[in-house]
Amino acid sequence: MIRRLRKLAGLSLSPLVSVLRLSGAIGMGRRGLSLEGLADDIDRAFAPNGLAAVALAINSPGGSPVQSALIGRRIRALAAEKNVPVLAFVEDVAASGGYWLACAADEITADACSIVGSIGVVSAGFGFTGLIERLGVDRRVHTSGAAKAMLDPFRPEREEDVAHLKSIQAEMHEAFKAWVRDRRASRLKAAEDDLFTGAFWTGARALELGLIDRTGDMRATLRERFGEKVDIRLINPPRGPGLGRFIGLDARSLADGVADAASERAAFARFGL
Repeated sequence: MIRRLRKLAGLSLSPLVSVLRLSGAIGMGRRGLSLEGLADDIDRAFAPNGLAAVALAINSPGGSPVQSALIGRRIRALAAEKNVPVLAFVEDVAASGGYWLACAADEITADACSIVGSIGVVSAGFGFTGLIERLGVDRRVHTSGAAKAMLDPFRPEREEDVAHLKSIQAEMHEAFKAWVRDRRASRLKAAEDDLFTGAFWTGARALELGLIDRTGDMRATLRERFGEKVDIRLINPPRGPGLGRFIGLDARSLADGVADAASERAAFARFGL
């Protein structure tokens, strides 16, 4: 409203930057980042007239490749439609799907100690065949379709099942690599055999590899680029800390929320965070 009044009065306006927070694991339960949950926020970030830029504040250890792709494509579509530059700012981590989101930006800035990269695909689980034998449990599975019980953790792992899983992972990995190539193009400064292994680096090293464009922080970078009076507008405030976010939930929702929080915590812990 103040900006509209200043414009009507013929007064100059400070450059406006919308800040969209992309914080948390991607696609993990109710808490996870998803296009469904972010669509309105993304639209609001690009809605103001006369935007100087949209900034993405990223702090994500990754997650669903599908949701990463959907969110990234929506951001790129609106950036093209509105002709607005997108700037990503990495906080603690932009790894795996988190880096996928960062690549939706035209430029990526990270702290020298941020964790960046992990361009790969992982699937993990447990095998319980020895345990149920010791407990005297008889596992009974009846299927219509030879592959319906593929990778059942209570049955011995089969080579053909693992091969099928790896072929799916390879397809997902190729999609990830194609996205990074498309978005980073000639800015990558190392061989793909080194960059696309699933390894991750500090922001300082990521700059040398061409995975990011500069080190720094959001506020200083935006002021340097758009001036000291840049108007920085947060679109979606961060979620409340601790258990406060679970107050008012029924027992099942509370249990789901705690489980989601534990899964997210484990995803961050993989990167020492």
